[in-house]
Amino acid sequence: MVNFPVTSRDWIESLVAFDTTSALSNLALIEFVEAYLLSLGVPFSRSRGNNETKANLYASVGPPVAGGVVLSGHSDVVPVEGQAWSSDPFIVEERGGNLYGRGTADMKSFLAVALALLPEFQRHDLKRPIHIAISHDEEIGCLGVPSLIEQMMDEHQQPALVIVGEPTSMRVVNAHKGVWAFETHIRGRPAHSSQPQRAANAIVAAGRIVSFLADLAEEKKRRGPRDERFEPPFTSFNIGQIEGGTALNIVAQDCRIVWEFRPLPNDVPEKIVADLATFVESQVLPELRAVAPEADVETLTLARVPALRPSENDAAEALARSLTGQNASEAVSFGTEGGLFEAAGLSVVVCGPGSIDQAHQPDEFVALEQVAACEDFLRRLAAWAAAA
Repeated sequence: MVNFPVTSRDWIESLVAFDTTSALSNLALIEFVEAYLLSLGVPFSRSRGNNETKANLYASVGPPVAGGVVLSGHSDVVPVEGQAWSSDPFIVEERGGNLYGRGTADMKSFLAVALALLPEFQRHDLKRPIHIAISHDEEIGCLGVPSLIEQMMDEHQQPALVIVGEPTSMRVVNAHKGVWAFETHIRGRPAHSSQPQRAANAIVAAGRIVSFLADLAEEKKRRGPRDERFEPPFTSFNIGQIEGGTALNIVAQDCRIVWEFRPLPNDVPEKIVADLATFVESQVLPELRAVAPEADVETLTLARVPALRPSENDAAEALARSLTGQNASEAVSFGTEGGLFEAAGLSVVVCGPGSIDQAHQPDEFVALEQVAACEDFLRRLAAWAAAA
């Protein structure tokens, strides 16, 4: 017989112990949670994206009716390789009122609290259901959640509200930037470095593309659009990786750039993509193909995570503010799955324990007082669902 965790702290320790780095499977964690749900008699179902080693999980407590609220979190975490941790990142350690471990802030603590409180949810005479949604591959582009959303929307008890428990220090967030990520491949023609006139240098072409993106970033910084709720208050760009060439004395045949931009909710990301395509077609490719007709530039989409847009009289925002007692909502520059839930027609708010400042860092932690605040928040949510 399995002894399942009981308290939120127990659940944090259990979930962190599963190494669900995005490159690995999350099935062991999913199966453990499923066994727990079975022990409670909580109905659940799985869904998958294109990866057979990963799964989403969707569970429901309360009446099988529409209009419930989803507690949403992702199961995957970022790698720990190359980071200087003071303790084992997959064994939770308490120091100074904080729980240290990979995923404590981003974002297993929110899921842990929700799972720990499931028996309390069951004891309420809920009038509206409370759903728990656990997704995979959020950290590499929100790849898992689309199939989870499709599953949710297909069922008869389609929810109305979603609370995404990303780390906001339990502050109510009604807007965030999007994340559009790409990999651009440039293929030229090699030659001996003493004969550059016979070659098409892929690294030089990549440099022109990087320079164009840097100019776009500067234009967004100077001319906007701007939204002072965000930091920084404009659409930002990042060139994350560039690699190419084989040797100093060979003109580079290939080069690869991995880059992203994070658009404001009121920006038009499609125009940025179109502007780059126009620049490549009109400037970069003609120069390459003047020497090497076989030259090419191909940009692959890695992720298109929509921004979360604030809206007037939003039901999820109003509920979260009433549960927290906060009079205003905030905006954040990091992306979440919230924009995808919103695009599916659901009312979405982001609110969860821990700080984004600790996410992805060595010695990632969540404060115990944040865990307690999340418990209070979800208990008030259950009371609301019972009184509705």
